[in-house]
Amino acid sequence: MGRDRVWSPPQGGLPPAGATTGPVVEIACDESGFSGTNLRDPATPVITHASVDLRVDEAVGLIAALRSGFGYAPSEVKSGRFLRGPRAGEALARLLDALRGRAHVHLVDKEFFLVTRIVDLLLGEPSWTAGTRLALEHRPAALALYRAGRGAGGDWDAFLAAFIELVRTKHRRRPDDPALARFFRARDALAGHALDARAGDVLAGLGRARVGAVLTRLSDGDPAIPPPLEPMLPALAETVLFWSGGHRRVLVIHDEQSALTAGRLRRLQHALAAGAGPAGVSPLAGLVTVDSRDDPRVQVADLLAGMARRLPRAAEGPLRPFLSPTSLGDPGS
Repeated sequence: MGRDRVWSPPQGGLPPAGATTGPVVEIACDESGFSGTNLRDPATPVITHASVDLRVDEAVGLIAALRSGFGYAPSEVKSGRFLRGPRAGEALARLLDALRGRAHVHLVDKEFFLVTRIVDLLLGEPSWTAGTRLALEHRPAALALYRAGRGAGGDWDAFLAAFIELVRTKHRRRPDDPALARFFRARDALAGHALDARAGDVLAGLGRARVGAVLTRLSDGDPAIPPPLEPMLPALAETVLFWSGGHRRVLVIHDEQSALTAGRLRRLQHALAAGAGPAGVSPLAGLVTVDSRDDPRVQVADLLAGMARRLPRAAEGPLRPFLSPTSLGDPGS
């Protein structure tokens, strides 16, 4: 008999400081498809961030009902096995019916996320609310570049890869001159294609002085700039804004996630207070990390996130009512 595995306690999070005032909703969240800063992995082109507003006993009941259809008792009900199970369509319909009005999914197309980061970071003033409904002024420019660039083949791929390398700041104390040179070569090659005027204007706006200044701020650790390659933060922000509805605070129970450090969450909390909270009160009351095996609500969120990622054309199927409107407006949704 092997040794029992020793699990480390959950890391990260930002528990509420003291009692929260006013109306508060507690939601449980998990994601599917997260691959860190590897945003060009063709095996996982999207990330789904799901949230549920359920009591623990309600989640326990849902999971028990799902397990009964397996003929055995899996420790966790995972979406891949669930969707391959007998009578999966019927089981999915029952689950979604039970979750109607109690669940939400935000979908992130990783490639489009990269494009929004290029535009938001290098053409506008970097913000922790970038990529959310609070900062959509650059979305038309990002869409124009995305739609035009995808027809440029290898030069498009090279441009996105050069941007990723450009903004990787780990162990880097100053802007990387070779990375800068590769980025501008890739920009120029992409600009040589027959792009529409809006996309051409975006590329022309990526000037050396502007890009260099942003990279210097990144290298210096400017706290006003969010991690450039971290899609989990705007996904979480969108989730909080959905459940807040502008009139209540949101306490998030989340599966352990390396991207959600206390420092990042504190900055996001402050940014949401400035952009969405009444009288400067942030809609994000706090975030507590848990082991998903210990919280059935997170298990339900994990199942929903996995189904939204795996089901083809989820935005046109039974999951459409659960998807964020901002997701439906993005490419690849």
